[in-house]
This record gives sequence, C-alpha cells and structure tokens, in this order.
Amino acid sequence: MIRFSMMRHGHTAWNRAHQIQGRTDIPLDDQARKDLSGFALPEGWEEADLYASPLSRARETAKIVAGRDPHVVDALIEMDWGKWEGKKGVDLKADPNSGFRDIEAWGWDYRPPAGESPREVWARVAPWLFGLQSDTIAVCHIGTMRMVLAKAYGWDFMGPAPFAVKRNRLFVVEIQGHEIKIADPSIVRLKGRGS
Repeated sequence: MIRFSMMRHGHTAWNRAHQIQGRTDIPLDDQARKDLSGFALPEGWEEADLYASPLSRARETAKIVAGRDPHVVDALIEMDWGKWEGKKGVDLKADPNSGFRDIEAWGWDYRPPAGESPREVWARVAPWLFGLQSDTIAVCHIGTMRMVLAKAYGWDFMGPAPFAVKRNRLFVVEIQGHEIKIADPSIVRLKGRGS
C-alpha cells in the first residue's frame, strides 16, 4: 500500500481575481510566497517522493514548502479550461449561452469549449498514479486533485462534493494495485516552520 498526498499550489493574482487559470502559467504572487515560507511538510512526509505539475505556481510551491526541487510530471498539469481560461466563472454563469455549469452538475464528461473533461484528466493522471512505488507528495491543482479525490470517494461529479480542496493541507489517499481509497487521516495540515 502506498500513501499518496496532494497539495494545492499557493495563490496567484488570477486566483485572487477569481479568474479561471487552467493551463495558463500564472506565477505565485508575493503574498503567497511569504505565506508559504511559514510552512513545512508535516511529520512523516518529509522524505516522501516529491512531484509537481510543470506549471510554475506548483513547482515553486513545492520548493518553498519542501525545501527541495520537485520532479516535474506533465500528467499533473491542471485541467485544460480551453476558451474559458482567463475568464471569471461568475461572468460565464451569468451568460445563459456560455454552457458553464457548477461542478455539482458536471458528470465525468463535461468539457469547457476546446478544453478537457474530468474523464480525460483522470485518463492522463491514472497511469502515473498507479505506477508509484513509494509514498509520494504531488503539488498540483484543484482540478487534478478533484479527479483523484472523486475516484477515491466514488463521487461522479453530480450533487455536492464529499470534500473541499483547501490550501496548506495534504489530501491523502491510499493506493493498492489499481485501487484507490481515502486514507485515515484523509487530511493532514502542513506544519508551521519552527514548530
């Protein structure tokens, strides 16, 4: 059995403006760098293999918190939001012709225009995930994390999500063969530096 934990990258200017980032490579903002420098990996995770999405916000978050460079894995890149990247969800939701839906009504095959569906994200993440050989941390994105957690919880992107992806935490699942389940504990907070 392998423990796999995911951590969401720190804030960017687009996060704070509620803009959809997707694969657009928006860097961490200065406040995020300052905030992240106050955290370290929690006990029991310091020596785990460290990976990150190729996007700079994930790579830099990993380096600040773990104090070492992560291995970069393309499979961990954020969901492709296509033509909606840079736009605000609230604006898309207000336009009845946009096709925008809240996550509770996606299903596995919902796709932004010229973007990627949850099923497609899972299809690129799963081969890498099920090939892991030891306890691993991945610093990535809310979209990527949602796909892994949805599989572990058995959630089909219909109705309220059984989890909320917050920052400065590790979201932990257990992998055995090609089975994935929620670990106990399922959420581990980062520790404050010096504590």
